[in-house]
Amino acid sequence: MKNITIIGGGNLGTAIASGLLKSGFIKSKNLVITKRNKETLHELAEQGVTITSDNQQAIEKSDIIILAVKPYQVQEILSGTIFHDGQIVISVVTGIWLKDLQQWINEKVTVFRAMPNTAIGIQQSMTCISHETSDKKSVLLVNNLFEKLGKVIFIEEKLMDAATVLGACGTAFAMRYIRASIQGGIQIGFSAAQASYIVAQTVLGAADLLLITDTHPEQEIDKVTTPRGCTIAGLNELEHQGFSSALIKGLVASYEKIA
Repeated sequence: MKNITIIGGGNLGTAIASGLLKSGFIKSKNLVITKRNKETLHELAEQGVTITSDNQQAIEKSDIIILAVKPYQVQEILSGTIFHDGQIVISVVTGIWLKDLQQWINEKVTVFRAMPNTAIGIQQSMTCISHETSDKKSVLLVNNLFEKLGKVIFIEEKLMDAATVLGACGTAFAMRYIRASIQGGIQIGFSAAQASYIVAQTVLGAADLLLITDTHPEQEIDKVTTPRGCTIAGLNELEHQGFSSALIKGLVASYEKIA
């Protein structure tokens, strides 16, 4: 079994750790997480995960190193850490390019960029991956790792910022839709708990319809939209109020912020 170190024990780093443990891809004894304030990771420590503040010590026996820190921390961390030939480094940091990672590492390691989302903790992430390696063994290993944590797609690196917006920021946009739907459900008679349960399952089912049947959203919309019906009345009102336009503008605003 491979040894994995996650540098950075924030929300994403701990979500990745939880997902890896739940999936069985790794055992707790083979997983290390680094964080200055180790006390915040006591739950993982209780499961047998090694928690340390020493990055160099953490990666010494690791096969895969997942970099999950803030963008402004990357250069300092990588320049101050010695990596070994044959190791795989996967950065889940927004806005840091492969060429920069390779330059700061300055060793013969294989470097990947990956953009998962926080659903990785429950093995339901959408993870976009880019790389410049021709090492098929490493590519397969990284693919297998993230497939244990949800869906995977390999993309060109120039699309990684867009992937951050659509796949990671998109979680927040979807949650805002869900929250608004719950509020609407309460207004038309449901309790908060009932509305939350109905809306969450409805959104899950809608997503699965697209993933499992490989259909277009408009095809599924047509199936529930009858002449003079309540669905078309609601859809038209959403569009009159700028629903689609507002969502697109939000995605573009997030992308422009990254750029």
